Amino acid sequence: MTSAEKPSSEYRSSLPETTREDAEPVFDAPWQAAAFAMTLALHERGLVTWTEWTAYLSSVIRDAQALGDPDRGDTYYAYWLTALERIATAKGWVTTDALLKCRNAWDEAARRTPHGKPIELR
Repeated sequence: MTSAEKPSSEYRSSLPETTREDAEPVFDAPWQAAAFAMTLALHERGLVTWTEWTAYLSSVIRDAQALGDPDRGDTYYAYWLTALERIATAKGWVTTDALLKCRNAWDEAARRTPHGKPIELR
């Protein structure tokens, strides 16, 4: 088994300890944590290998760089989400049309939700 194919529990235990000053959050927004968790869950269920995942994420980042992404560090999880969408459509778990409908529904819900309130899809 290569290091890229380790079960996620082995993978996580092999990561170095990190410290965060003043308990700063690991993610800037809840959706980033959710995207990360979905990716881990797909891997833990054997649906995505780390090799596949890194290939998709690398491709998304390369595409962004080719379009002039200044890489200020604030777009990483947007690329993570794009990679997750690409792998899900490539594997046939969701269609591009279904993703677009969900994105549009989310945008509409966000526009009608007062600031500070949870966004709810109808």
